[in-house]
Amino acid sequence: MSNLVLNHLAPKGFLRAAINMSNFLLVTGKKSNGDPDGVSPDLAKALANELGVDLKLVPFDRPGELADAVSEDIWDIGNIAVEPERAKTITFSSPYALIESTCLVRSNLNINSFNDVDKDGVRIAVAERSAYDLWLTDNITKAELVRAKSINGSYLLFQDNNYEVLAGLRPKLIDELSKVSDCKILDDAFTFVKQCVGFKPGNTEVEIFINNFIKKNVENGFIKELFLKYNVLGKLSLPKK
Repeated sequence: MSNLVLNHLAPKGFLRAAINMSNFLLVTGKKSNGDPDGVSPDLAKALANELGVDLKLVPFDRPGELADAVSEDIWDIGNIAVEPERAKTITFSSPYALIESTCLVRSNLNINSFNDVDKDGVRIAVAERSAYDLWLTDNITKAELVRAKSINGSYLLFQDNNYEVLAGLRPKLIDELSKVSDCKILDDAFTFVKQCVGFKPGNTEVEIFINNFIKKNVENGFIKELFLKYNVLGKLSLPKK
């Protein structure tokens, strides 16, 4: 590892890792000192160890806020999902985790696959600026996207207004299904959210270093060990080696 990589990723002498607190699969709780706990913080700690520096976690309530802060001197890496809009200002590693995105729909409607969702008169509740919201924004042409401030807010929006569709991550939708009696989850996914390490652009050597770090920890089983540790294996999928 060169000094150039170290200076780019830890210019303060320690690694500042931005953590998306709304991702319930990657942040599963908090430690006694208040720091976030889960796959994402543990991966950031492993990267700090690789660099030989201390770690400071920087929590954000929502991924959009984390992405917006790239131009500020707040974080050195940001653990969020890659998508085209964010990639305009953030360089992303290859993914270390995949999450399936699909829809919860009213059972009495003729919606049996995602191809049936994008129709006039269909309202889709979604958490704003989530990776799957950004995908839907680029791909939905007829249905109406109605955005809530949070994942839990999108469920309330769906229920309180009797909307036709709730878009989200399959593991969370499975939880929501237990709260309603007139809904089903579509079998097919409309996209897979790719969880990555984001960092400030402009340095090819840093990009190679982080991609090698991800590749190594997928292949040696460390990422899978984290999934098992936090009981999210099956809810999170490993990228193919």
